[in-house]
Amino acid sequence: MGVLYVIAAWWGATGLILYLVRRPRRTFASTLSIASAALLLALVLIRLSSHNATVAGAALGFGATLVVWGWLEISFLVGAVTGPRTTPCPAGCRGSAHFGHAVGAILYHELATIAAAALVALLSWRMPNQTALWTMLLLWGMRISAKLNLFLGVPNTGEIMLPAHLQYLGTFFRRRRFNVLLPISITLSTVLCLLLIAAAVVAPIGSFEGFEATLLATLATLALLEHWLLVLPMRADTPWRLTRTITALRAAFGRG
Repeated sequence: MGVLYVIAAWWGATGLILYLVRRPRRTFASTLSIASAALLLALVLIRLSSHNATVAGAALGFGATLVVWGWLEISFLVGAVTGPRTTPCPAGCRGSAHFGHAVGAILYHELATIAAAALVALLSWRMPNQTALWTMLLLWGMRISAKLNLFLGVPNTGEIMLPAHLQYLGTFFRRRRFNVLLPISITLSTVLCLLLIAAAVVAPIGSFEGFEATLLATLATLALLEHWLLVLPMRADTPWRLTRTITALRAAFGRG
């Protein structure tokens, strides 16, 4: 049950965010306002769930943290919280200057992520249910790994996922067959997945510990798959394009 919960939440949330940030820019203010209201509710739910070390508490803490992460993604992708640099990196820029420009393009977003992680930690401080905090740290760690690999260079940079007003960020990505960090990232991610799966297997059936480990193991596996997408010869948005195609075919068949 936990596996399906995570996959449905991840797939649905990612698809919804992609849809929202590709709408006309005049809709961004209302989108961000609704997301901010959801963020406040999620923070309240994280606090409430932290007292409840049960399967329901773990599910609530996990889901609420995904909402917090969703706000971070939306605020970035609509261009509200990015960085002081909003222009492409100059042609031929290399080394420390290139890294500095890249940091400048996402600085405010990274600071917002740190603040969000600290807030989640504060809300669940010394509470029996730490699912929200572990979820936040896992999402944050995997995203940092993905960003560093994009900066160092991967075969599939996934620029197609960026909305039009953020296409300049693609100038900070590098397309290359290999970078030294990528196998390290994949190896460490795989080890983490195996450890979490082992923790879920050895935990008592129906226990809070087992369900929490299942949630985190599934999320870590999805993050690992996203790392593999960096090297696979396919568009980064292929899963959601396939979903739209299947939906359209079903609708057409139904009308027939």
